[in-house]
Amino acid sequence: MGCGNGFYSLKLAELVGKKGQVLAVDIQQEMLHLLSERAKEVQIENIKPVLGTFTDPKLPPGGVDLILLVDVYHEFSHPEVMLKSMRKSLKPDGRLVLVEFRLEDPQVPIKLLHKMSKDQILKEIPPNGYKLVEQFDKLPWQHVMFFQKDDAVTATE
Repeated sequence: MGCGNGFYSLKLAELVGKKGQVLAVDIQQEMLHLLSERAKEVQIENIKPVLGTFTDPKLPPGGVDLILLVDVYHEFSHPEVMLKSMRKSLKPDGRLVLVEFRLEDPQVPIKLLHKMSKDQILKEIPPNGYKLVEQFDKLPWQHVMFFQKDDAVTATE
C-alpha cells in the first residue's frame, strides 16, 4: 500500500520470485509509472501496479497473503474504510503489516503528524476486525506490528 516509486515492491518481488506476484498499490498514477519503469530497468516482471483510491485499494477479495504499510497508514484520509477493504482482500491466514515511526520516542527526527504510538495503533486497528499477532521492536525508529483477521470481532462488512 502506498508503493510510491517501488522501493519495497521491488524487494518483495525478488523475494516472492517468479511464482509470486506483488500488487503495488498507490493513489497516484505517476508513482505507478515510476515503479513500472524501475521494474523494467531491473527486469522484474512480477509486479502488478494497482491504482487505488482514498477509500478502496482495489485488491482482489480473499486473494492477498500480505499487505505491507510502511509509513503510510497515518496518511489515510478514510482509515476505517481502508481497513475494511484491506480486510476483505486478505486470505484467511493473511497478514497486515504496519510500520510507523514511533510517537513515543522524541528522538525520532520525524514531524509529529507522521508518527503513531502503539496505543493509537491498537485503538484503531483491532476494533476494525484485526488482532495483533506479532511485533518486532528492533528497528531504531519504527514500530512493526503484524495483524491478522480477528473473526471474534464483527467488523462492519
